[in-house]
Amino acid sequence: QVQLVQSGGGSVQAGGSLRLSCALSGITTDSVCVGWFRQTPGKEREEREGVAFIYIARGTTDYADSVRDRFIVSQDNAKNMVYLQMDSLKPEDTAMYYCAAVVGVRWLLRSQYEFDYWGQGTQVTVSS
Repeated sequence: QVQLVQSGGGSVQAGGSLRLSCALSGITTDSVCVGWFRQTPGKEREEREGVAFIYIARGTTDYADSVRDRFIVSQDNAKNMVYLQMDSLKPEDTAMYYCAAVVGVRWLLRSQYEFDYWGQGTQVTVSS
């Protein structure tokens, strides 16, 4: 049974940093794409924004333009962990953040509808 358990997040002032963690279990292949998505207050689930993606087998990554050069997604295969390092945070980064995974794929995916497994979400609040 695939499970994703998130940790990290919290509140920080603009310009600060936070790191989110996503612990993956029940996955027996590295043909996995993990994405980080965020949902801002007042927006529906369908409006979740994908901000960072990593293909575990090759370590390839991609980012939304809104976070490029500020966020870094990384993996620790030994610990079955994926991280999202968020630097130079802005108030508009305030959102509920989710990690998600899709198994048995051969490249990066980016649409939330392609991801089968989701973490429980963690709140990130950036004050000005």
